This record gives sequence, C-alpha cells and structure tokens, in this order.
Amino acid sequence: MESSVRNKRPVIVGITGGTGSGKSTIARAIFESIPKKKAAIIEQDCYYKDQSHLPSAQRVNVNYDHPLAFDTDLMISHLESLLDGQAIDKPQYDFTVHNRKNETIPVEPRDIIIVEGILVLDSPRMRELMDIKIFVDTDADVRILRRITRDMRDRGRTLESVIAQYISVVKPMHFEFVEPTKRYADIIIPEGGHNKVAIDIMVAKVKSIIDSEQ
Repeated sequence: MESSVRNKRPVIVGITGGTGSGKSTIARAIFESIPKKKAAIIEQDCYYKDQSHLPSAQRVNVNYDHPLAFDTDLMISHLESLLDGQAIDKPQYDFTVHNRKNETIPVEPRDIIIVEGILVLDSPRMRELMDIKIFVDTDADVRILRRITRDMRDRGRTLESVIAQYISVVKPMHFEFVEPTKRYADIIIPEGGHNKVAIDIMVAKVKSIIDSEQ
C-alpha cells in the first residue's frame, strides 16, 4: 500500500441520518462536485465487522443497526491514517452473505474526506476528527419506502423480511442511537437528497474550503 506526503490536514465532512434518509445521495453529490484528486469517500457500511466465525444462519440475525455491529476502531484508525497522509485499504462488505469480502479498495489521502453512515456521529472519537458534521433529517415513512426499494433491489431481500427487520430492529435502533446524534450536527438537512438548495450550499462550502487552501 503506497503512502502520500501532504503539507496540509484534510477536511473531514461527516454525513449521517437514518436508513433511507438520503445521506448517501448528499455524500455522493458533494463527492462528484469535486475533482477526483481532491476528495475521497469513506462509507461506514464498509466497516461492518467480519463475521467469518459465525455460520450463515446466525449472521442473518445480527443487529446491523447497533453501534457494536461496526468495526469502529478500524474506521477511526483509517481516518487517522488519511489525516496523517497515509493511504488505506478500505474494506468491502457483501450484504447478500452478511460478511466482509476478501477484496479491499485502496484510498489515497485527499483534501476532502467524506465520511457517511447511520452512526458516524455516535462515536466521540470519530466526531473529534470531523470538521463539518451533517445530519440528514427525513420523515420515517419516506425512509422505510427507500429502504424497501434498496434492500429488495440490491441486497436480495424479500418485502416481508425488510418490513419485519424494520419494525423489530431498525426503527427502535434509530430512536435509541441514530436520532440522538442529531444534537452533535453543525447542519441539519431536511428531506435528504431531494433538498437541492441544501446540497448546493454544502457543495459551495466544500469548494470554498478547497479554493481557500490553494
């Protein structure tokens, strides 16, 4: 894994919100508005813990919306490496088998590091690394519809399994762990990816940071 020497500290933008809130859309909009050599994106979903020690039937029953489902120590270590100008190997996760893939993706340090996920503001250590903290606030009925669409299309789930998981796990975990992190946000964006005005403002802010450092 190659390393890169940098003279300035990257800016970390944390983007969070409930499942289906549109946080990934906002993260992607900001990322795609910046020259590729200037930005990197780190998705919390990539940092689910490896579960090779569990049989497939048990992996299905893991609570993936609880903070303990994530390898937060590894994610923080990777962010600190990027801040120090060191490249990382970002893990990948296969949601169809509920386990980490063998493959990784190399990520070089960039001027802007976008960190996105449902619980990126839950860890005090991770919050301390962030320069801008965003909470995407979207109505629950919109979020569940988006999750149903995503899980059936991308993760091979049935409608019944998505609804059952939402009611038994996702909804209570949202209120216990995700919603409380709103108080740590610098900016709250309502209606997620459909809020073009908010996205444009954030894009302009990030671009201004890059321009001011050139």
